[in-house]
Amino acid sequence: MAFFDSAFLALGNILFVIGLILIIGPQRTVTFFTRPTKMRGTLCFCTGILLILAKRSFIGFIIECFGILGLFGDFFGTIVQFLRSIPYIGDILSHPIIAPTIDRLAGINTLPV
Repeated sequence: MAFFDSAFLALGNILFVIGLILIIGPQRTVTFFTRPTKMRGTLCFCTGILLILAKRSFIGFIIECFGILGLFGDFFGTIVQFLRSIPYIGDILSHPIIAPTIDRLAGINTLPV
C-alpha cells in the first residue's frame, strides 16, 4: 500500500543522494551527475524526483527508474561478476542455460580470448 507513497519515495531519494555524497564525496558526486554521457540519466532522475514531490509518484517512479538505469547501467557487469562469487547465487548465474542471457543483459563481453 505504501510502496508509491510520495513521502516515502521522496525520503528515499534524499537519503540515496546523501548516501552517494557521503560515499564518494561532494565533488565526485557533482562530476558524476554532470558528465556529458550521463546527462540524460541525470535529467530523468531529477525529473522523477520533481514528479514525486508534486504527488505524481507512479509516473515519477517510472521516469526515475529510467534515470537510474542511465546513470548506473555501466555497473551491471560489475554487479553480476560480484554476484557470481557468492556461493549459491553464483552457481545459478553461472549455469550454462542462464549465463548467456545474464551476460547479454549485463553487457558482459564473453568472446574467447
